[in-house]
Amino acid sequence: MADSGEPLVFEDAAAAATPEDVKPRRRWMRLALMLSVPLLIAAGAGYMWLTSGRYASTDNAYVQQDVVSVSPDVSGRLVDVKVRENQRVKAGDVLFVIDPEPYRIALAQAEAALANARVQVSTMSTDMGGAAADIASARADIQLAQASYDRQAALMQRGFTTRASYDAALQQVAAAKAKLGTAQADAARARAQIGSGSAASGTPAAIQAALAQRAKAALDLERTVVRAPADGIVSQTSRLQVGTIAPSGVPALSLVISDRAWIEANYKETDLDHMAVGQPAEIAFDAYPGLKIKGHVASIGAGTGSEFSVLPAQNANGNWVKVTQRVPVRIAIDGTPSRPMIAGLSADVSVDTRSGRD
Repeated sequence: MADSGEPLVFEDAAAAATPEDVKPRRRWMRLALMLSVPLLIAAGAGYMWLTSGRYASTDNAYVQQDVVSVSPDVSGRLVDVKVRENQRVKAGDVLFVIDPEPYRIALAQAEAALANARVQVSTMSTDMGGAAADIASARADIQLAQASYDRQAALMQRGFTTRASYDAALQQVAAAKAKLGTAQADAARARAQIGSGSAASGTPAAIQAALAQRAKAALDLERTVVRAPADGIVSQTSRLQVGTIAPSGVPALSLVISDRAWIEANYKETDLDHMAVGQPAEIAFDAYPGLKIKGHVASIGAGTGSEFSVLPAQNANGNWVKVTQRVPVRIAIDGTPSRPMIAGLSADVSVDTRSGRD
C-alpha cells in the first residue's frame, strides 16, 4: 500500500463513549453502594442479635489428663529399670525392679518360723496328752487316799488307831486333790495354746501368726517388681537410676493415663448464667492450628479457683477489691481426636449456652 503521508488513527470504543453515556453508569454504581451499606449493617446487626449471648468462650483452658504417681511398696536398691522417658506401657508391664535378695531371705526366715510354730504346736499337743494322763493318775490317787482316810476314820471312832495315822490319811487326800488341780491347770493351758486361733479356721494361734508372717514376706518379695497400674505414658523417670535407693511410698515416676483426656476451661462467673451440663462445645488448640474438635460440658466446678488455692483470698479487710472469679468447667471430648492430647496444652473453648435452655 502506498504511503499517503497521513497518520493512522486507532479509535477505542470506550474512549468513543460520550459523557452522556458515562453519567447513568455512575449513578447506578452510587445507588448500589448506598443500598449495599445499609443492607450489610442490617445483616451484621441481625447476626449479632441472633447470636448475642449464645456462646460462652474462653481461652483460659487447658488439656488435663489423669496422672498416677507410681511409688514402690517396699524400699531397696534399684537393680533394673525397664522403661525410658515418654515410653508407652500397658497395664502390667514391668517398670523397674528392686533388689529382691533381702526379701527372699525374709521369706526363708518366715518359712522357718512357720516350721518352728508347727513343732511347738505338736509339742503342746503331746503335753496336753501327758496332762490328761496326769489327771487320770491324780484321780486314782484321790480314790486311794480317800479309801485310806475312810478306814482311818472308822478305826479312829473305835479307838483302834492313832491320831497321827488319821491326820496322815487326811493329808494324803488333800495332796491328791492338789495334784489333780495342777494336772487340770496344765491341760487347760496346753489346750488354750493349741486352740486359741480364730474359731473359723480351727488353726492354732502360733501357726496363724507364722502363716501371716510368711504371707507378708511373700508379698514383699512380689512387690520388688513394680508394674504399670494402667495403660499410659511414662514420665519423670530421671529418678530411676540403677544403684540408687528407692524409698517405699516416695513417687519414683509418673504415669500419664493417655486415654482419659479432658479440657478444664476456667470461665468467668458472669458466663455461667445459662451454662448447663450436656451443652455442646467446640474446642481449638494453640498447638494444632486448624484443628477443632467437639465436646460437651461434663460438669461445673463446685468452687472457684481461688477457693481451692493453697492460700485462699481473705476479703475481710479494708483493702478488699472485687475481682471477677473463675470457675473450672470440665469439658469432655467427644470421640477420638486426630492429634495427641498432651497434658497442659492451651485451648480455646466455646460453649453453646442456648442449647438446653428452658
